[in-house]
Amino acid sequence: MADETKIKISAVLFDYGMVLSSVPDELDWRALERVLGAEEKEFQAAYWKYRDAYDRGALSAATYWNTVARDLEKSIDPEVLRALIDADTTVWTRPNTVMMEWATRLNRAGIKTGLLSNIGDAMEIGVLGRFPALMEFTHHTFSHRLGIAKPDADIYRYAVEGLGVPAGEILFVDDREENILAARTAGMVAVQYLEHGRFEAEMARLGLEWLLAL
Repeated sequence: MADETKIKISAVLFDYGMVLSSVPDELDWRALERVLGAEEKEFQAAYWKYRDAYDRGALSAATYWNTVARDLEKSIDPEVLRALIDADTTVWTRPNTVMMEWATRLNRAGIKTGLLSNIGDAMEIGVLGRFPALMEFTHHTFSHRLGIAKPDADIYRYAVEGLGVPAGEILFVDDREENILAARTAGMVAVQYLEHGRFEAEMARLGLEWLLAL
């Protein structure tokens, strides 16, 4: 009877930041701030002020960092720009090993995997360069390429088309509630990832522990 009622999942669609990657380390943030010689509070305000535009592709990495630097009354040259991009990549590439390993197992078990991430152009290059296993995913949906970002409905439709399976057979995992709600509106099964134990408990509640066991 359990097999008859088991939710059919043919693909798992992952957010990247805070799901496949871990919470950024404070030391990595401080190293990034030092590249510009900026104080934490002022740097964080400028960094996040333009981040959505960067993720949506409205700003390239060069334009984004020059804009951040301008707000901080700093100037940057090509060498500093490269250092900023590298340090920014480091902030967001501490792996969440348990989820990375699960994604690898899903691939080997024949479950399609996708990546749906709000991410800028240089960050995409950096993340894929540091985690080549992500290239094994069935499909990548990166916001900067499309000019749209989660929780916009169109980006979910694009991801579904790329995976090539019905939305109802896709499990979506993201740390943000608004993105989870949008995925459910798009017809997906969606589970919020905030802490691994809670994630496992919610998967079990939905009868999806079999998927974690792959």
